[in-house]
Amino acid sequence: MKKDIIIPEVENVFVAAVQEWSDDFMEKVWYAYLVNDSDFLIESVMVVSKAFGTIDGEMKKTSLLRHAFVEVPPVSVVKIEMLEKSVLVLNNEFMVTFFIEDKLHDKKFVFKADSINVASVEEVPILFVDGIIIR
Repeated sequence: MKKDIIIPEVENVFVAAVQEWSDDFMEKVWYAYLVNDSDFLIESVMVVSKAFGTIDGEMKKTSLLRHAFVEVPPVSVVKIEMLEKSVLVLNNEFMVTFFIEDKLHDKKFVFKADSINVASVEEVPILFVDGIIIR
């Protein structure tokens, strides 16, 4: 039965962390974006995020955050959430589930602990700003 289940591969949809100025915090903060760099409309998008890892030998984890988007047009981005400074030392996981033409797709994107930093940036497609990309 398992061999009959077809799980399509997620291509050209990824998560990026981008640093932007925040007037609320009066400093640059990191934001997570969902990037649809495909030619397809993605619909019924659900993003579940959490952070987990070890700090000073003690296991830490955050609560789950859930975000829903009706659709993300082709070649576009949508802001998911702000990444608070204290969680950057943890693994930040984004489980993304969506439909393309009535087929369910899902993929887990994980920013490893301490990987979100200005030393690791590259240009993010569509946004054309520096950021960290997880494909």
